Amino acid sequence: MDHFVYRGGQLFCEQVDLNALAAAASTPVYVYSHQTLVDHYQRMAAAFAPLEPTICYSIKSCGNIHICGLLARCGAGMDVVSGGELHRARLAGAAAGKIVFAGVGKQDAEIVAALEAKIGYFNIESEAEFQNIAQLARQRATRAHAALRVNPDVDPHTHAKTTTGKKETKFGVDLDQAVRFFARYGRDPNLRLDAIHLHIGSPVLTVKPYVEAITKALTLVGELQSAGHRIAAIDIGGGFGADYEAAIRSPAAADYAAAIVPLLEPFHARGGKVILEPGRSIAANAGVLLTQVQYIKRSGRKTFVIVDSGMHHLVRPTLYNAFHFIWPTCVDAAHVPGARQAQMMMDDLRPCDVVGPICETGDYLALDRMLPEVGRGDLLCVFSA
Repeated sequence: MDHFVYRGGQLFCEQVDLNALAAAASTPVYVYSHQTLVDHYQRMAAAFAPLEPTICYSIKSCGNIHICGLLARCGAGMDVVSGGELHRARLAGAAAGKIVFAGVGKQDAEIVAALEAKIGYFNIESEAEFQNIAQLARQRATRAHAALRVNPDVDPHTHAKTTTGKKETKFGVDLDQAVRFFARYGRDPNLRLDAIHLHIGSPVLTVKPYVEAITKALTLVGELQSAGHRIAAIDIGGGFGADYEAAIRSPAAADYAAAIVPLLEPFHARGGKVILEPGRSIAANAGVLLTQVQYIKRSGRKTFVIVDSGMHHLVRPTLYNAFHFIWPTCVDAAHVPGARQAQMMMDDLRPCDVVGPICETGDYLALDRMLPEVGRGDLLCVFSA
């Protein structure tokens, strides 16, 4: 799924030796694979091709301007959650009509910038937000399109902090409330409410929650259409998984599409537009973080590998207890990782805490991680970063 590979004991990104790159660029440094990004986007586009979707890359997953530009050139739109991300999307060359603006706390200046840019959709999270955006549009004598984010009360079976499709979260409106929402705001002349938006969480490692959420959304669409509302688009959000470790494999884009496409084909056949918002499934395994070992510290039974990166560069391990595969960039033949799980069983590995320089105990990249012996000056690679 990616283009990071060991050759002769040295880690390469495509044809670039990462040890040489780190020497030139210094550490810590993020490295991205152009070909992996393109491959992941093209697989997503091919899998969902029967729906002719607008694929809006979720900038929050990785906002590097060069990555955004590369994906825009591939044909991607952009999913943004701030004025800053909108600015990045425009600088990257994304077509304004293929930009969707999500987030529960949009500020007036950000909304005005999006109105002036004439983006495709505002994803609406609440009545108060709709009223505010509609008022700002009226004041400027302009029109915009809105997608109501509905909360389908579906459990995506992911981390509590990244679950967004349950009733108790801050996102969207209940399905029952959605009917009343359209009755009240569905014919606003300045903010045309003509789409439904979903996003149930991430990473979602099974297809079933999407099937459940989309099925509920299509039932809602039928009710709204029967009441005379035109629903021009369904945005199914993102949240597709990425492979952080060998023991937990996420479905491929084709696996998600195999279940989702048949559900949405009738809507598409009637002229409906389908929008996707993938992020980590495109970007995660296209990037690595290189960090240099500064010191080895032994305290009691603990071995600390102290590196020059930490939670200020990759917060997921301490925030979500997330797993990122970590391995030296330069290894002997016995330690070249094949499947990222096999090497964990080797006799000469030792448990280590890989920790950073920040003055908090929570500053770590891995705890009790089995690693071969490393020393001061060695490079470690944090994968899927």
